[in-house]
Amino acid sequence: MDLSITLIIIIITVAISLMANSKPDLYAKLIFNPYQVFHRKEWYRIFTHGLIHDNNNIFHLGFNMYVLYSFGNAVERILINHLGVLGIIYYLLIYIVGMAVATIPSLFKHKNNYHYNSVGASGAVSAVLFSMIAFAPFSGGIGIMFIPISIPPLVFGVLYLLYEKYMQKKGGTNIAHDAHIWGALFGFLFTLIFVPDAFMNFISEILSVI
Repeated sequence: MDLSITLIIIIITVAISLMANSKPDLYAKLIFNPYQVFHRKEWYRIFTHGLIHDNNNIFHLGFNMYVLYSFGNAVERILINHLGVLGIIYYLLIYIVGMAVATIPSLFKHKNNYHYNSVGASGAVSAVLFSMIAFAPFSGGIGIMFIPISIPPLVFGVLYLLYEKYMQKKGGTNIAHDAHIWGALFGFLFTLIFVPDAFMNFISEILSVI
């Protein structure tokens, strides 16, 4: 098995998540807390929160890594095939900047709320997922775990955003569902704007089903 960038990210994330879940001090150091970002200038938290996951919900880590593995390798291959070494940089930008962009709503909304925390790579993973949707809105299909059907990527993306909007209103966890939405929008727009031919291919696939 080739050690892709995607696989390296998964290995690092799983290792640090499991380690932090057994070390409360480390978990507290890495978690995204807008108050500490603003008032203590701990800007690193907008990235490190993506390395840990809800320690009461192992499904959070498992689902994020499943989605990243399912789509990250494909996005990585497409970018490298199109752009060579620049494709590697673009892939890392989609993941890392997507993670940071995903924190923007919570960063300003909760900057004076010391008790607000969130964790997880969901914003970055959403950016990668929606980069794939930008590349192939209707090509192939996306399968849903344990359900023997697949649906067009763009349809999956719309359903995904609706689900995240619902979960955001419901609340009750340390998972920032608004981050999923912002990460998704970043990955989608970055791909269409900066990857050569991606926008025209997207439009072509849309027109082919109208």
